[in-house]
Amino acid sequence: MATWKKHGLRGSTLEDLLNHTIARYREASLALIQKIPTPITPVNIDAETRHITLAYFDQKSTIDYIGVVQGVPVCFDAKEIHVDTFTLQNVHEHQMTFMEDFEKQQGVAFFILYYAHRNEFYYMPYREMKKFWDRAKNGGRKSFTYDELDKTRLIDTVSSLNVHFLPHLQKDLIERE
Repeated sequence: MATWKKHGLRGSTLEDLLNHTIARYREASLALIQKIPTPITPVNIDAETRHITLAYFDQKSTIDYIGVVQGVPVCFDAKEIHVDTFTLQNVHEHQMTFMEDFEKQQGVAFFILYYAHRNEFYYMPYREMKKFWDRAKNGGRKSFTYDELDKTRLIDTVSSLNVHFLPHLQKDLIERE
């Protein structure tokens, strides 16, 4: 199996749940958010099934999702975690740069972390990730633990919304004022 396939399956549970939530937001006219595809160039395609069996990444992908919520531009990245320690090497320099630039343009950048082993979702504003990122860049820990997180940012599951992050986005906007 090609490397990109192995990596491409990571986080698919979170992606499926987010896509479902985003579809519900759109149906309710609350938000218009799109998944950004990772650009790849196919190398081998199975002639019978027409499935890509080998490919390489064209360029670095920036973030997973981008869109607008009630007039507010948003972008976010989704990370699925299976332990209580999040290694910062799961976030890339170009992602942090994109998010910083996005926020300079009055957008809101954030991460949605899914602690799969706890079945918990966490809304992390860009500025919170930046705090951990800067700590690592200045010689500190190259990770952060679940215990370091503000538990008021845990995302509730509401009705058919598996990852109902809009209340946390609203809280994020209020905190910025």
